[in-house]
Amino acid sequence: PSGGTRPPAGGAALNSCFRRRCAPSGGTHCPCAAARKLRSYSTLETGSAECWTSGCSNTEHQVVPTQRKAGGPGSYWPARHSGARAVLLLLYREHLNPSGHGFLTKEELLQGCAQKAPRVAPGSAQPWPALRSLLHRNLVFRTHRPARYSLTPEGLELAQRLAESEGLSSLNVGTAPEESPGEEPEVPGAASAELGASEGSDEQPALELGPGEYRVLLCVDIGETRGAGHRPELLRELQRLRVTHTVRKLHVGDFVWVAQETSPRDPARPRELVLDHIVERKRLDDLCRSIIDGRFREQKFRLKRCGLGHPVYLVEERGSGQNLSLPESTLLQAVTNTQVIDGFFVKRTADIKESAAYLALLTRGLQRLYQGHTLRSRPWGPPEDPVSRAGPPPNPLCSLLTFNEFNTGAMKNKAQSVREVFARQLMQVRGVSGEKAAALVDRYSTPASLLAAYDACATSKEQEMLLSTIKCGPLQRNLGPALSRTLSQLYCTSGPLT
Repeated sequence: PSGGTRPPAGGAALNSCFRRRCAPSGGTHCPCAAARKLRSYSTLETGSAECWTSGCSNTEHQVVPTQRKAGGPGSYWPARHSGARAVLLLLYREHLNPSGHGFLTKEELLQGCAQKAPRVAPGSAQPWPALRSLLHRNLVFRTHRPARYSLTPEGLELAQRLAESEGLSSLNVGTAPEESPGEEPEVPGAASAELGASEGSDEQPALELGPGEYRVLLCVDIGETRGAGHRPELLRELQRLRVTHTVRKLHVGDFVWVAQETSPRDPARPRELVLDHIVERKRLDDLCRSIIDGRFREQKFRLKRCGLGHPVYLVEERGSGQNLSLPESTLLQAVTNTQVIDGFFVKRTADIKESAAYLALLTRGLQRLYQGHTLRSRPWGPPEDPVSRAGPPPNPLCSLLTFNEFNTGAMKNKAQSVREVFARQLMQVRGVSGEKAAALVDRYSTPASLLAAYDACATSKEQEMLLSTIKCGPLQRNLGPALSRTLSQLYCTSGPLT
């Protein structure tokens, strides 16, 4: 249209209001609905906006910009409790965390906003309009695939001013702001209330939930609620069976159970302990793909290292096995090895309804099992490692991880030590399982130490047999000469491998 300025990209309400701006001759005004949408959009995404209906004479349809922070004309200042403000504060907290990565993924941002700013992020679409606005304003930048979000220098400066305005010091971000006498806190679920709370910190006070102070509910991974197939059907079946459940992002496994306190001090963030059971669900077609691309071994290895002592492999045999990419004998052998060698409990179901019924039985069984017990938190680690403390050892049934420690410790893309990367590298060699890789890194914790051991060998034959006598697995069997020879060729061959 002639006259006016073209609106920025984003928001159907902006474009609609722009297209329908008042005619110069008068008579037509922009619709109230479009104006209301524009107000809602501007408040949610950017905290302020200009009306693109410059020809409209009706002042009711004009958008009143949100009040900005004084200190510079045109300076951007996101509204309190808005999505943009929550995202900036979450990224700022991660920036200040000395043990953090300096970035957050999309799932971590979604979970952080849902936990720390529930009024801002009530649905799955939040806070992405605000995040797009921050990217457009060059306050946040995106790298990698999957996407990682970090603060730009301009975003860091703005986030620091936001934190200071909320009473949080950048030098002491782990403490809550002091409240003036008689002053009530802003909103219990605001993101800034726990800006510097370091999740998984060893100094967090122990959590104890007595009988009647918690309820047991099923946590369903968000990946089970979207995507191809009949995943939403699972939630419908759980609802039909009246299973108390919640959907959230799990970094390992598809289903876990938590003991959630029933009368929390902060209703928006009840404290939770993870029960000692975890379920990985696989359909036969998914099992075939995971075996082919190597995810099958890696997932089992991560399940055994997640800190929970009772892993369950739920194999759903939906449909005919004739159209699978692997023969049924191969799948049967893989499932048998999972139960016999890896020590998982394997449950085979016919379809998704039977899987939901099994999860319902497990939920009710765990509710009866933990009824009347006092539950206490423990540091992250394998459940078989006892916690060193004075007095009698804790009951393993009632000594549990907090949900934050469990989910943070199971992150796949977290910063890894050289030892962990070395173990992953060894597991890419055919025949090297998780137990064998763990035994190898127990003897040689880094590639440099292994290469030094190879250099100390007098002959090539001695190099080939260097690792053959390393004990692996619960049966403490030797690694064997074949794998030892393969690894020596991998690390000692100077030219191309043939």
